[in-house]
Amino acid sequence: MVPSPTNPQQIQQFLSSVLSQRGPSSVPYDEPTKWLIRTHLINLISSYPSLEPKTATFMHNDGRSVNLLQADGTIPMPFHGVTYNIPVIIWLLESYPRHPPCVYVNPTADMIIKRPHAHVTPSGLVSLPYLQNWVYPSSNLVDLVSELSAAFASDPPLYSRRRPQPPPSPTPPRYDSSLTRPPPSDQSLSRPFPPSPYGGGGRVQVQHVHHQQQSDDAAEVFKKNAINKMVEMVHGDLVSMRRAREAEAEELLSLQAGLKRREEDINRGLKEMVEEKETLEQQLQVISMNTDILDSWVRENQGKTKNLVDLDVDNAFECVDTLSKQMLDCTALDLAIEDAIYSLDKSFQDGVVPFDQYLRNVRLLSREQFFHRATGSKVRAAQMEAQVAAIAGRLHS
Repeated sequence: MVPSPTNPQQIQQFLSSVLSQRGPSSVPYDEPTKWLIRTHLINLISSYPSLEPKTATFMHNDGRSVNLLQADGTIPMPFHGVTYNIPVIIWLLESYPRHPPCVYVNPTADMIIKRPHAHVTPSGLVSLPYLQNWVYPSSNLVDLVSELSAAFASDPPLYSRRRPQPPPSPTPPRYDSSLTRPPPSDQSLSRPFPPSPYGGGGRVQVQHVHHQQQSDDAAEVFKKNAINKMVEMVHGDLVSMRRAREAEAEELLSLQAGLKRREEDINRGLKEMVEEKETLEQQLQVISMNTDILDSWVRENQGKTKNLVDLDVDNAFECVDTLSKQMLDCTALDLAIEDAIYSLDKSFQDGVVPFDQYLRNVRLLSREQFFHRATGSKVRAAQMEAQVAAIAGRLHS
C-alpha cells in the first residue's frame, strides 16, 4: 500500500503522479476518466479530511489482483447527540466512475459488525441505494459519503466488543481500617454492555488497519463469501447462456423470414408456370388444328397440279367454301390498299402528288381498308368456329 501525504497540495501532486504513471504499476483507469477521478478524490478529501487517498492491491473474487486507488479513513456518524467515526475503505474499481465504487466497513480489533444489518454484510461490504442507482457522471464520492453517514446514523453498523473481566487479584494483607481506605471499585468493569455503537461516551479513535476483516466467526464469513461467489458464477453463466440463446433465436428468426420470402417467390413462380403451361396447351391445340387442316388440304390437292403446264397464279388457289373465298378477297383487297398507300407515300415524298390530294386519297383508302379488315376478322372467327365444330364431329365419330 502506498499512502499519500495529508497536505492538500501534496495530495493533488500524489494523485497527479499516480494517475499519470505508465507501466505494470500504473492504475488501470480509462484515460478520459482520470481527470474526473482526480476531481472526485480532491473534493472528497476537502469535504472529509479524515479520509486519505492511497493506492493498494485489490483482490477480486476470481483471484485477480490489481493496483487501485482507495479512500481510507473514517466518516462521521451522529448518533444520540454524539458523533462517532466509522472506519471505511472506498475502493475505486477499474470501471470507476462509470460504475460505482466498492465500499467496505473496516472495523478495528475492538469492533464487531452488527448482524444482521440492512446495508452491511458480515464481510463488511456496504450496499446502498445510492450505489445501486449510480449515474455517470453526476454521482460522486462526496454525495456517497453523505449517504453513508445518514444511513449509518439511522442504523449503526459497528459495536464495540465486550471486554473480558480481568482475573481477581490476590487478597491483600489485612490492615487497620482506621489507617487506610478501601480501594475504589472499577466502575468501568462492572458497567453493562452499552447500547451505543462503540460502548463509550466519547469519540473512538481509529487506526489504519489492513483490508481483511477480523471477526469471531471467520468460517461463517468464508462460507457466505463462497456462496456469494458461486451465485455470481452461476448468474454469469446464465447471463452468457441467455445472450447466446437470444443471438441464436435472432438468427433463426432472420432465417425464417428469409425462408418465408423464398416460399412466396416459389409459389408466385409456380403459379406463373402453371398459367404459362395452360397458355401453351391452348396454343398447341390451335397448332394441331391448323396442322390437321393443312394436311387435309394437301391430300385433297396433291394430284391437281400434275397435268398443268401453264399455271395461272390467280387461279392457283381454289376456295372450298364461301367463307374461304370471302376471306381471300378481303385479304387481297387489304394488301392491295396497303400497296397503294405505300405508293402514295412515296409519290408525296418525291413531290409528284400534292399534299391535299395525298390526304384525301389516303383517307379514302384507309376507310376502305378498315372495312375489309373488319370483314376479314369476322370471317376468320366464323372459320374457327366451323373448324372446331368439324374437329369435334370427327372426334365423336
